[in-house]
Amino acid sequence: MTIEAGCDEAGRGCLAGPVFAAAVILPAGYCNPALNDSKKLSEKTRNKLRREIEHEALDWSVVYVSNEKIDILNILRSSILAMHLALDGLRIHPEHIIVDGNHFYPYQSVPHHCIIKGDSIYASIAAASVLAKTYRDAYMISLHQDYQYYGWDKNKGYGTTAHRLAIEKYGISPHHRKSFSLFNKQINIDF
Repeated sequence: MTIEAGCDEAGRGCLAGPVFAAAVILPAGYCNPALNDSKKLSEKTRNKLRREIEHEALDWSVVYVSNEKIDILNILRSSILAMHLALDGLRIHPEHIIVDGNHFYPYQSVPHHCIIKGDSIYASIAAASVLAKTYRDAYMISLHQDYQYYGWDKNKGYGTTAHRLAIEKYGISPHHRKSFSLFNKQINIDF
């Protein structure tokens, strides 16, 4: 049986905070009907699944790449770097890697396949999606304590209207991605 690791990231489209990635190796034949793309699950279900995955997976790893590194590398390269770091964190060396999406750089000499919407198809990718999302959400909630006006406990750093309005009113924090479009560039013209 081939040892396969599923990889996914969370927070790629956010205006603030790091991008998180997870790598998960599940037992052969693993089945959990609740597993799906983390974005399609409720917060309560994701948190329940996180505990189950951490307990039932053969191996798992979650890491992040900072907003400063994202500004240096760009978000695509940072997301792939995070997935590589998550793979580095596994104790069991995978023989095959499956990745959600359509971009990935070769990892060591391990064969890989990119699968669009893979987090809705493969359990190990869905599990990685859940871990990356729940760890990132928890991280953003912890940052919220010091930056409450951005509403990161609710929007988790995504570019909601309230988040963008807070940026306009209070400016940016050390956790914002300066290489992203943080301000509304719409120009209002009065006639």
